[in-house]
Amino acid sequence: MSNTLKFGNGEWYGKEGTILAYNSENNNYKPLPFTFDRDSVATRVNKQGLIETVGSDQPRIDYLNDSNGALLLEPQSTNVLEKSEITSTWTYTEFGGGSSGTITTDKTDMFGGTNAIQIDFPSDAENVTLTFGQTTSSISSGSVSGSVYIKLVESGSKTLQLRCSSGLIRLINVDTTKFVRYKLSGTKNNNEAFSLKLRPSEGTSSGGFSIIVCQPQEEALPYATSYIPTQGSAVTRLQDVCSQTPPDGVIGQTEGTLFLDFEFDGNETVAYPPIINIDDGTSSKRFGILRNPNDTIHIYMVNISTQFAVNTTQISGRLKIALGYANNDIAVYVNGVSLYTTNSVSIPTTNKISLNRFGFNSTLNTKSNIYDVKLYNTRLSNSELAALTQV
Repeated sequence: MSNTLKFGNGEWYGKEGTILAYNSENNNYKPLPFTFDRDSVATRVNKQGLIETVGSDQPRIDYLNDSNGALLLEPQSTNVLEKSEITSTWTYTEFGGGSSGTITTDKTDMFGGTNAIQIDFPSDAENVTLTFGQTTSSISSGSVSGSVYIKLVESGSKTLQLRCSSGLIRLINVDTTKFVRYKLSGTKNNNEAFSLKLRPSEGTSSGGFSIIVCQPQEEALPYATSYIPTQGSAVTRLQDVCSQTPPDGVIGQTEGTLFLDFEFDGNETVAYPPIINIDDGTSSKRFGILRNPNDTIHIYMVNISTQFAVNTTQISGRLKIALGYANNDIAVYVNGVSLYTTNSVSIPTTNKISLNRFGFNSTLNTKSNIYDVKLYNTRLSNSELAALTQV
């Protein structure tokens, strides 16, 4: 099996405005550059596990979940916590009858800098709120996500509370001395800012322990995106866009196989965001993989001759999907299992369907980690599709 297009799988080569794929037919690797665009800086998690900032139009290979890395593609988002890097403005408030705790600044953060704080909760802490430089938010309704990095100073297991509004709270279990990003997503009902709380009466642990906290974020999305540092005002990271028009022969016109190894956030509510799409420059002829608003993955081929669409209810976690197509011979495999086959989809052998554009995350709102993509200009056998998607 030789690929007409090979992208990722631990082999990442990019620079400003470009990231490379390869045509590996006959083991003769020819570069296939993808155009990459994002008109703002952004952050990623590097191989050392630290957050780092990359420049405008720089592809982000993120190593958060896999040592081989993944191309991180995200929509536009804004961190409305205006002082996420100004820890001197963060406040510890005891609203009950307990003793006041302490905040110590200049602790090592997720960038390797000193913009983290240590919080020492006294043993009689009752009703504590940690605010990140502000008590009100510009987000007062609709979808919201709050996130923050936390670790214990000493080993153990402690329960804390994240809060975005009176109707949106989450208890989290902090059980490691390494930073973990904790997240809260839902719908806001007032303009209260994202905060961290210790309230034993509401299910958190009692006091008498210490944590280190850094890099908080609040954004108007139903899931958390990569961290956006702020230094006194809200900051917006723009959308990632990645696509190419490959040479003739890379995309199979009358038969072929599309393989995608990816992961994306399962809390999406926007209708039909494409994860990967192959088309003719319009929406009239296309096939690919997208995410439905009804919690399904949607594998589709439209306006070829007979349209078809396949849904899978496996929505979260890492997925390996292969779509094999030829005239009256279609198969879809997901994580090694046959999901769909048909012998009744006609693909014309004359007047080719003229597919000539290949892109990720092109115009709509989705967040994806792309680990591996392969294109073949032949329809692989079902046994090959099963092997290709095996987890």
